[in-house]
Amino acid sequence: MTITAVRTHRLSAPLHTPFVTALRRTTTTDTLIVELVDSDGRSGFGEAPQVWQVTGASLAGAEACVREMLVPGLAGRDADDLAARCAEVRRAVAGNEAAKAAVDTALHDLAARRLGIPLVRLLGGTTLRVPTDVTLAAGDATELAAAARQRWGEGFSVLKLKVGTDAAGDLERVRAVRAAVGPDVRIRLDANQGWTPREAVRVIRGIEDAGLDVELVEQPVARWDLDGLAWVSDRVGLPVLADESVFGVRDLVEVIRRRAADMVNVKLAKCGGLHAARTLLDLAAEHGIGTIVGSMMESQVGLGAAASLVAAYGTSAVSDLDAAWWLAWSPVRGGIRYDGASVVLPDAPGLGITFAPEAKVQTLG
Repeated sequence: MTITAVRTHRLSAPLHTPFVTALRRTTTTDTLIVELVDSDGRSGFGEAPQVWQVTGASLAGAEACVREMLVPGLAGRDADDLAARCAEVRRAVAGNEAAKAAVDTALHDLAARRLGIPLVRLLGGTTLRVPTDVTLAAGDATELAAAARQRWGEGFSVLKLKVGTDAAGDLERVRAVRAAVGPDVRIRLDANQGWTPREAVRVIRGIEDAGLDVELVEQPVARWDLDGLAWVSDRVGLPVLADESVFGVRDLVEVIRRRAADMVNVKLAKCGGLHAARTLLDLAAEHGIGTIVGSMMESQVGLGAAASLVAAYGTSAVSDLDAAWWLAWSPVRGGIRYDGASVVLPDAPGLGITFAPEAKVQTLG
């Protein structure tokens, strides 16, 4: 069956709690949903989140890339030839990974729907339940301790604490959270590039010396500073996780070559979709690099694809799949849901999305 149309949906949905990191503060999820339609009238969905400070992707830019460059090349092509279609998307333009991820995911979703199976089964997995951490937005020690107690009470046992906004106070923030939740909750840190290499080593060594039992530290320094990342990794005992430093395969190869990090955070909107993400996970595993799959501020569409990937491929640590949990309400119908600290995948074809808002429609061919 051939691809006959694309519909694009620009969405802005409120968060129930402001999301604050060393890079930005937001109260909404702003994202582009891409819907590919085949000649049988089936739809496949994908997502390109707008995160200026990380990917540089905008709704307008992603939509233009999808409509002008990515989808026209798919017009009239066989939707069932998934590998070839995804390869065409990867080659169509430089950069624009979020837009590529949206189309790549929509192609996978459409393929799974055509077979009548959940996306996780198309990817080779069977489980419909995936554990996730939950993020504690950046704040002062008192605010973070209160948020930690609340999330723990809601069933989350892995807390991702946003730091990096104030290196001088970060040790006390971690100390306050550990005191609030006790020894049985895993705490991981994400500095979102907020420290200099010297600050990172000072803070991390302070955490180690205080015996605060932190699981890992994510992206302590600027994304471009691989020498600094390697310098930090070589001087601390805690595992260092690369996030913004790794978008694609070449980035990960360089991290491996320099021994710059112990782990990598794979995100669909950074690498260009499910096909590229699987390559990154395989490459990391072959070189003994730990893995998690993460998310931007995304809806149930992008999050469902990421969770399906984890369910099929697995990661070495609990993944970071809480993005849609932050939404005050779902902007789409169907898809994943949260049950405590688990993402529950729908036992339905593809991503299980049954409705998206009004869209711009482009007929192809």
